[in-house]
Amino acid sequence: MADVLLDASAVLARLFREPGAERVAASLPGALVSAVNYAEVVGKLIDFRTPVEAAAVVASDLGLVVAPFEASDAAEAGLLRAVTRPLGLSLGDRACLALARRLDLPVLTADRAWVELDLGVEVVLIR
Repeated sequence: MADVLLDASAVLARLFREPGAERVAASLPGALVSAVNYAEVVGKLIDFRTPVEAAAVVASDLGLVVAPFEASDAAEAGLLRAVTRPLGLSLGDRACLALARRLDLPVLTADRAWVELDLGVEVVLIR
């Protein structure tokens, strides 16, 4: 079982060699990512003109473990809307937090707003 969960911002920081990339790299291979966040990463790579074939294999290239988005995660992400709306968190953000709560894992993120939340999730900023 993985010992850390990455959100899309953390994976993208690693891929684009942004500040915090080394912190993310230290958790690889074997870090977990929600299927929703993985979709975000692939979509962002497509936005940056990465060939479709290359974008689709990011998880295996980085050694990520993609966790399915289960019905319980979907319900939890929906319920988190009320608490996270003032901070502007997206569905992907809430999907990540829901998975972190279910698996009791810390989350690596670049999103500073997450530290303002009191959801029982350990949030680790990568930068």
